[in-house]
Amino acid sequence: MTAARITVNGDEAPISPAAPHTTVLDFLRERGLTGTKEGCAEGECGACAVLVARPGTHEPTDWVAVNACLLPVASLDGQEVVTSEGLATAGEAGTPPVLHPVQEEMAVRGGSQCGYCTPGFVCSMAAEYYRPDRRPHTDPAGTTDSEHGPNGLDSEHGPNGFAPACGPNSTDPEHGPNGFDLHALSGNLCRCTGYRPIRDAAFAVGTPSAEDPLARRRGQSPPEPVATEYTRGDRTFLRKSTLDETLRLLRERPDAVVIAGSTDWGVEVNILSRRADCVVAVDRLPELRELRTTSDHIEIGAALTLTEIERLLDGSVPLLAELFPQFASRLIRNGATLGGNLGTGSPIGDSPPVLLALEASVVLAHADGEREVPLADYFTGYRQSVRRPGELIRAVRVPLPLSPVTSFHKIAKRRFDDISSVAVAFALDIQDGTVRKARVGLGGVAATPVRALATEAALEGRPWTEETVEAAARVLRTQGTPMDDHRASAAYRAEMLGQSLRKLYVRTTGTVSS
Repeated sequence: MTAARITVNGDEAPISPAAPHTTVLDFLRERGLTGTKEGCAEGECGACAVLVARPGTHEPTDWVAVNACLLPVASLDGQEVVTSEGLATAGEAGTPPVLHPVQEEMAVRGGSQCGYCTPGFVCSMAAEYYRPDRRPHTDPAGTTDSEHGPNGLDSEHGPNGFAPACGPNSTDPEHGPNGFDLHALSGNLCRCTGYRPIRDAAFAVGTPSAEDPLARRRGQSPPEPVATEYTRGDRTFLRKSTLDETLRLLRERPDAVVIAGSTDWGVEVNILSRRADCVVAVDRLPELRELRTTSDHIEIGAALTLTEIERLLDGSVPLLAELFPQFASRLIRNGATLGGNLGTGSPIGDSPPVLLALEASVVLAHADGEREVPLADYFTGYRQSVRRPGELIRAVRVPLPLSPVTSFHKIAKRRFDDISSVAVAFALDIQDGTVRKARVGLGGVAATPVRALATEAALEGRPWTEETVEAAARVLRTQGTPMDDHRASAAYRAEMLGQSLRKLYVRTTGTVSS
């Protein structure tokens, strides 16, 4: 086991003497790379964004933008990082560096005023610039511009007056004529420039040239995960090579904090000054990073990031496809995992309602063996579950076939990148006008995510009509134990539950209920 090291902008450096809890952000700034900024210290503003070389879905390597404020630098042992300073290329002797195309567009289009957020925007934009499946679009006349979408519409509005939801291959106004997905910037905030020139810069970037070193890097294998044992004082950061080794370690150290993307633990380290004697990383374990489809289920590795799952599934599970754009931001989804979201046990996590509606189960691994637990039986109390000391979520299983009518409704104060007040997921099988099967998952209305069993019973076996929907909506309003807090009142939450079912009815029938 070698000394922990990290490659930054092409130069290898030891992680020592940083403490095990030191973030990538602080490590970089202490090395003089001050383009990486601290804004919120909890993954909401993107001022700290950097690029990391990760296994790709279309090429051997993807350049992935992540929040440097959340990741412990020890978690990047053996990995490659590029900061905003590393995007520019060296000029000839005596000349300044040559700006990266993304930096150039941000400059010429007025995308920066105070500049505090700009390096983070540039790194997120660069990750999208290098996305291998990004393809330019043209309108019917064969022209493109940065002011209008490929359908000729002003990029602020869709054909119905609203900005529609988007998918990775769509040509809606949230994708530029160059194929740039604005969701790539959903985790980056700017208080002074205004987003129009930033969007103009994003929609103006071209495609990487054949000589671009970061583009060429995509064709080579990413760094292999390395076993890490990094200790300073009485605190240790560990990464084992295999799942078996990790499970044996967790049996010996059931008090260890387990992290993958560190999007939850990183916030506690920064905001609450939490420290752990032992942190165990599982994000690179190959046994937790597989996605397999069998005749009766889809198995999703617990350490696959949400972005990886989204791209690997490619819309084949519509309910998950509807969830992903509403789950935090792209920066968070590039690190967050289903295992982590379920492991925290939060009642307002976005994935549990969807997975409950899909009748998913979790595969729990222990040094002594595995067991499968239906997600409906997994949560036992506020941030509590049936997971025993030393157990690890290895995978999530979604049974097949999928119900054909699905929908996810997230009620929050912001359209994207926000915590839900209420989340509702539906999965219905409607045949010949009758609801044959109904599954409804709820979040934000009880101490745990819950299945709306009474609502399911009010729907199953009944005709899919306005009368059935109204009766079931009245039942749905009573599900859970919603409370008043700063996000919403109990009455509002209850009303939104009923409205979500009415909305699904309108969506499936085109009939507006009275």
